Amino acid sequence: MVDHARAARLAKRIQEIVASAIELQIKDRRLEMVTVTDARVTGDLHDATVFYTVRGHDIEAEPDYDQAEEALKRAKGQLRKIVGDQLSVRFTPTLTFELDTVPEASAHMEELLARARARDEELAKLKENAQPAGEANPYKTSDEDEA
Repeated sequence: MVDHARAARLAKRIQEIVASAIELQIKDRRLEMVTVTDARVTGDLHDATVFYTVRGHDIEAEPDYDQAEEALKRAKGQLRKIVGDQLSVRFTPTLTFELDTVPEASAHMEELLARARARDEELAKLKENAQPAGEANPYKTSDEDEA
């Protein structure tokens, strides 16, 4: 039987351990701009997926995803050993690292929402002075039928 609460707690703890280890214990300059964003553990607690993002060195610099992926691949065994030492579980989960695309997707959605808001404002301005096409009251009333 799968205990989802336990898997979630373990995932959170793995996220904290890996983030701390990358910052303090792993000596690889390619990991300086890596941020651990989330972790998920399978129901059997044997596999953990760690999600990460990579920042650029400055605002205009494009992050080097390939270098970060290679550095994480090389440090995977050391990170698993650190996780195993700090967790009190019988089996240390295998670690898989996956690039987190949520920040880019949310930035794209924010851009689309800003465009939609701007278009709504344009339409609201156009609507202020708009007049209906045709007569003011296009519906027939009983007074007109009797005349």
